[in-house]
Amino acid sequence: MCGFSGIFKVDGSPVDADLLRRMTATLVHRGPDDSGSYVSPPGQVSAGLGFRRLAIIDLEGGRQPMSSADGKTWIVFNGEIYNFLELRSELEARGRRFSTRSDTEVILHLYEIYGRDCVRRLRGMFAFAVWDSAAGEIFLARDRIGKKPLFYSQKGGTLYFASEMKAILECGDAGRGLRLDSVPLYFAYQFIPSPMTIFKEIHRLPPAHTLVCDGRGRIRIEQYWTLPRTPALTASVPDLCRELRGRLREATRIRMMSDVPLGAFLSGGVDSSAVVGMMAESSSKPVKTFSIGFKESDFSELEYARLAAERFGTDHHEFIVEPDAAEVLPRLAWHYDQPFADPSALPSYYVARETRRKVTVALNGDGGDESFGGYLRYQADRIFLSFARLPRGLRRGLALALRAAPIGPPRGRLARRIIRAASVLDSSPLEFNFKLFCYFDQKEEEDLFDGPLLREAGRRDVSHYFESLYGLSDSEETMDQVLACDAMGYLPDCLLVKMDIASMANSLEARSPFLDHELMEFAARIPHRHKVRWSGGKWILKEALKGFVPDPILRRRKMGFGIPLAEWFRGPLRGFLRENLLSVRARGRGYFRMERIEGLIEDHVRSRRDHGTKLWALLMFELWHQAYIDRASPVLGGRP
Repeated sequence: MCGFSGIFKVDGSPVDADLLRRMTATLVHRGPDDSGSYVSPPGQVSAGLGFRRLAIIDLEGGRQPMSSADGKTWIVFNGEIYNFLELRSELEARGRRFSTRSDTEVILHLYEIYGRDCVRRLRGMFAFAVWDSAAGEIFLARDRIGKKPLFYSQKGGTLYFASEMKAILECGDAGRGLRLDSVPLYFAYQFIPSPMTIFKEIHRLPPAHTLVCDGRGRIRIEQYWTLPRTPALTASVPDLCRELRGRLREATRIRMMSDVPLGAFLSGGVDSSAVVGMMAESSSKPVKTFSIGFKESDFSELEYARLAAERFGTDHHEFIVEPDAAEVLPRLAWHYDQPFADPSALPSYYVARETRRKVTVALNGDGGDESFGGYLRYQADRIFLSFARLPRGLRRGLALALRAAPIGPPRGRLARRIIRAASVLDSSPLEFNFKLFCYFDQKEEEDLFDGPLLREAGRRDVSHYFESLYGLSDSEETMDQVLACDAMGYLPDCLLVKMDIASMANSLEARSPFLDHELMEFAARIPHRHKVRWSGGKWILKEALKGFVPDPILRRRKMGFGIPLAEWFRGPLRGFLRENLLSVRARGRGYFRMERIEGLIEDHVRSRRDHGTKLWALLMFELWHQAYIDRASPVLGGRP
């Protein structure tokens, strides 16, 4: 796991080696073990590649940038290829010779043989760039699921690219312009969806896509993989369970390859417990496991993590999170490069930080909910689909009644979102799911925004992003379409961003067996009736794990990786919240109606309503603005 940056020029000017060095230096947290660079000879077309390495496989021989034997092809690569040994054997049978034990060299040989189609042979997580001097072009690629990030920006005759946007921002102030139409999307979804970013001139390469920039500066982006949900599997439940266990066991085993210490995040949920159990089966030593908890018992899962740790005989470590806003939150805002409002970013950062003290690689349970229907809102979808069978007049009456329902503090945030969604029972599944998913709806954004943001909010409904995801499924089943929305949107643009940033900020590699693309392809074709039932989500996964994962974990209600925001904003973070959201600097920007923010804070502090997630979104936007627009990060000395 590493970080890289690069410059590709087609205007005849040489690559600025000092700029390349500065770009790469911003990524030191992604690769503290080693650095390297390559700048091609001057010419009409030239390239520079920079690299920061976190050494995992072939500690001595895997240095980058790496070149082909003839020196015509160069690569920088971030990630892990889990089938590289099989691929290497195939290549050696074709007469290819290797000088290292690294997976990077395997990709290089594959590119020389298959060209851009090399990505179809890879099983793993990856982002890489290949400088092909013979063709005079640069080739960028990103893995199928979007585990590893890749950003780019084209300015004149130059293409800049990097693992994180902060590296591209070293290229000058031109890329710092705020993309206003991304802000309403951020407040609606808690993240900014691909391919856009918060910056006008910087783009994110979507998952399962490649980019080629030729010697004329022409960019061509192509998709090389989709997640098929048809035809649905017709095997019996026992056969599905048997194959599911086998595929998960294999996906876990191949992710345990490492030349450095390895462990696992253990939340006490079904997914992480299953991964830890299968690691224990393949390990000759106790697996090192890591869990976090909170003083607030409603948010702590430690008792279940201990139960799994005891069952599988792990070397277990746990710690309690206490808010340390002044030190951690500005740093988080800097690491994310753009506003990001999923509150679980904070505990993810903490667990990665503590885990890194013991190991360099950690497996986790990410991806289980998206593949097997684990989120509580899928239950709401099931209810909606049942109501959809009622006469339209009856549905309209129920919707009117729910619109008048009080949604005060006694109900949780999810309950209020369900009631808001249920108020459109007489609408389409698309509108219902958008209401269920979004955090600020159109009306709330218009009440909050001022000046340029208010004008932008009125131009386009934020549901257009959700609508675009709805059409990605090849199934006509509503539940399959909902699952596709999460697999192609929320998963790569939110959950995987969170894990990549949390882990790499602490120089830790995170691996996710549930995100194995072959396992996901299998899971996608399991009929949704075997995933989401009235009894709960992930039914088929829990059936497959009976007798393996402790029953109390299989039976427990899903909790999620949340934090006690409501309590923190009424207590230890109350002053920090006011100092940032109501500062003179924040007021002077003209983005928001400050009386509305003051009202949100007052209602929350006095426990009239729980606005924790809304206030968190506002706070993270403000801290990001300080770091990247004001360039006044108190933690990082003003240097974003």
